[in-house]
Amino acid sequence: VFMYLFSSSLFAKENLNRMSERQLNLYDRLINEPSNDWDIYYWATEAKPTPAVFENDVMAMLKEFVKNKNREQRLQQPDLEYLFESPR
Repeated sequence: VFMYLFSSSLFAKENLNRMSERQLNLYDRLINEPSNDWDIYYWATEAKPTPAVFENDVMAMLKEFVKNKNREQRLQQPDLEYLFESPR
């Protein structure tokens, strides 16, 4: 779960500022509704099928991010300053 949470914070830093309001709502629902972070981890890594209710463009973005096709070194969590940046 740690690696998912770690990836999730990096995903948030890279994507929250460019998400639409609809996507932000979908992301909020994704990270808050499932009662078990392991479920999100399995869905994001495609180890288990994603339930239809969470199968959307935000989940697709997260799945692509987790694949790390550019083989970026993701060795530390980002600073949280991005949470305090001015909205678009």
